[in-house]
Amino acid sequence: MTLLSQLAALAAIVGTGVVYGTDVFCALVQRPALARVDDATLTAVMGNVHRFADRRMPAPGILGVAAAATAAGLASAADRTAAAAAAAAFLLLVGWMVLYLRISAPINRTLTAAADAHKTPSNARALQRDWDRVIVPRAVLQGLAVVALCISLIS
Repeated sequence: MTLLSQLAALAAIVGTGVVYGTDVFCALVQRPALARVDDATLTAVMGNVHRFADRRMPAPGILGVAAAATAAGLASAADRTAAAAAAAAFLLLVGWMVLYLRISAPINRTLTAAADAHKTPSNARALQRDWDRVIVPRAVLQGLAVVALCISLIS
């Protein structure tokens, strides 16, 4: 693996690691904690969490995806195993993006709008349940991507 592809893989690990850690926290801590609060609190808390997360989390996410693609491209000329691992990481991250964009992001926007309006949607618990339904798969995809990127570094 070339130095540039290694640097790209490291950048991808850092960016992906931020999102991975956040998703793991949500799966392990946030999900059960929110199950213990009322719907109005859930809406206010998650609406505001999503307000900040949806503004700040794209930077490390985009860094992870772009750097994984770059690592795969740069490694392809020098090391097939490293290139395959980085390409696998990129595909895993694309899978994560599909889950986020199709399921999580629309729920985020709904809860943020409700928090802004100081209203509690009648389906707040169902919205959170749908969001929770994909947090473990999101964390798994991110975790596998980090592992694949690490493999690309050691191959």
